[in-house]
Amino acid sequence: MRVSEPQEIASGVVLMTTGSGPLASNVYLVRSGPSWAMIDSGWAASAEPLRAAVEQLLGPGEVPAAIFLTHLHPDHSGAAGTLARTWKIPAYVHRAELPMAAGRYVPGYSMPLDRWLVAPFVWSLPARVRRRIEAAGDITDVVHGLPRSGEVPGLPDWAAVPTPGHTPGHVAYWRSKDGVLMTGDAVTTVDLNSARGLLLRASHVSGPPWYTTWSRRTAMDSVARLAELGPRLLAPGHGQPIAMEVVPRLRAAAAKEKAQRMARRRRIAGAPEAA
Repeated sequence: MRVSEPQEIASGVVLMTTGSGPLASNVYLVRSGPSWAMIDSGWAASAEPLRAAVEQLLGPGEVPAAIFLTHLHPDHSGAAGTLARTWKIPAYVHRAELPMAAGRYVPGYSMPLDRWLVAPFVWSLPARVRRRIEAAGDITDVVHGLPRSGEVPGLPDWAAVPTPGHTPGHVAYWRSKDGVLMTGDAVTTVDLNSARGLLLRASHVSGPPWYTTWSRRTAMDSVARLAELGPRLLAPGHGQPIAMEVVPRLRAAAAKEKAQRMARRRRIAGAPEAA
């Protein structure tokens, strides 16, 4: 899987994109003093090219001190197990994500795509094949829960900000001193909810893709809370970073979804929509 050339988007923050087109997913390297950490890890197939790219960037014998994940979906955590074992480092997630770390389907954590496609397909497979798939996705040997305080181990300038909705334990990573916000799938800068957005990947601040989102309403409440932080640079899990009108664009995304949700309620209730 292709890995893009490293791009420094802020002091001590380097972006690399794994994959291309609709499957592209962002990975970030963050420097703290002499050491580095990785935020998200991309797809499982990106593990080897990403390992090579990171080691070339950091220099001989240098590896990240830890991997911090925004959430446990395969386009963000797929390579975490392989990389953490190779580098002999820990991976961290919010404690609410830990039930998914074994690679098994957890009904209470499911999203529409799970219910419509993934779970029926997996359960149609022979038991030995299911066990092999689960074993390949199991990262319980390397994953740890983030501190409840919001501290990010080894990154004293950063905080883990709970942004539940896309998954129950989704987090964003926030550096308040210069307003850098890494949002994972809590906020993207491409519209992953339309065929046009997926194909053209034009800049568009929006919430997560609904077909892979656990709770749509909770997700948009998280977008509104992120706007309250006052970020100056938004570094998403999908799409390019933006540094123009970040707060107004976050507020607009949350307001648009709220208006759509209220319109849906009126239609369900049979009440006329406001002019």
